[in-house]
Amino acid sequence: MLTTACVALSSSLASLAFVAGYGLARARWRLLALPEGRRSDEATFTTLHIAAMAAPALRTGLNRDSARRAVRHLRTLLGTEAVAITSTEAALAWEGPCTDDVLTYARATLAAGRAQVFAGEPHGAVVVPLTVDGTVVGTLAAFDDEVSAALVRTVTEVARWVSGQLELADLDASRQRALEAEMRALRAQISPHFVYNALTTIASFVRTNPKRARELLLDFADFSRYALRRAHDFTTLADELTCVDRYLLLERARFGDKLRFSMQVAPEVLPVPVPFLCLQPLVENAIKHGMRGRGGTGEVRVVVRDAGPEAHITVEDDGAGMDPECARRMLDEDPAREGSGIGLANVDLRMRQIYGDGYGLVVETALGAGTKVRLRVPKTTVCSL
Repeated sequence: MLTTACVALSSSLASLAFVAGYGLARARWRLLALPEGRRSDEATFTTLHIAAMAAPALRTGLNRDSARRAVRHLRTLLGTEAVAITSTEAALAWEGPCTDDVLTYARATLAAGRAQVFAGEPHGAVVVPLTVDGTVVGTLAAFDDEVSAALVRTVTEVARWVSGQLELADLDASRQRALEAEMRALRAQISPHFVYNALTTIASFVRTNPKRARELLLDFADFSRYALRRAHDFTTLADELTCVDRYLLLERARFGDKLRFSMQVAPEVLPVPVPFLCLQPLVENAIKHGMRGRGGTGEVRVVVRDAGPEAHITVEDDGAGMDPECARRMLDEDPAREGSGIGLANVDLRMRQIYGDGYGLVVETALGAGTKVRLRVPKTTVCSL
């Protein structure tokens, strides 16, 4: 995906470089008062500025709204009497006095699969296919009094640049679909052992303590509702901590006094947006490894601090710890292969994907010294991925 994006970007820059030269020739009458070097710089700046205004719309994909927002800038970029953008089936948007034949021209161009020149009154037209990953998705049409070879080349280069932006939009959409699929898989990875153990624990209280069984059943329902809900990829730290609290209550019911836990949270960070299910797997891991090798007892501590532009979270256990190399292997594992819950590798991968490599998990551990997992979350509002 990265290679494809780089190819699209380099192709776009080459296209704009040619357009800048053509723009200098078309607008030379406006630049005669400038020194020769300044003229070239001015044309390049103008071309890049106009392209920058059109790019955001095109990066949302090819539709009526994006075409409407981009077509005015494309007409300015080309300097022609009119410009139109079509899909494979309809004229999406136009700027200037386009002829009624624009869709006819577009269909002929789509059938030919390459740029076409059409004579007409009062304007001739140059129509070029727009492609995404080798598939034609529409056309760019430019209308002008004089259809020259230079205009044909320029419209072709602008169409290549537009295609590059649409291809980047398609890559963004593919990334979004991949992340959504990953989130669905994430929900499916809630440990079946935890579900079985939680229900078994609740069942054990049904006769001896019905009130306690009812409370635990409601806690289990709250946890399941949160973990399996169809929601955005982000939630608030307050909601995530509530999920952790329900999880700990269920585990405490299972282990009794053998499991101790504490939570220390700065209230200022409760509204901070965090990735969905980023804390519960860390707590699950702390219980799983923390109670191992200590006679089945252990303590889990969750601390959330306000650190200016970030929230700093630590999940710590007082268990037997592990060799640091073992911890490194845990983070390097393929998340899709983990069979007992979500796992550290999954959380680490998502944090790096969302915020960058500097926001991966930090694991501090040693044999006989317990394990501490550190997590940093920026306070800035993050849109759903």
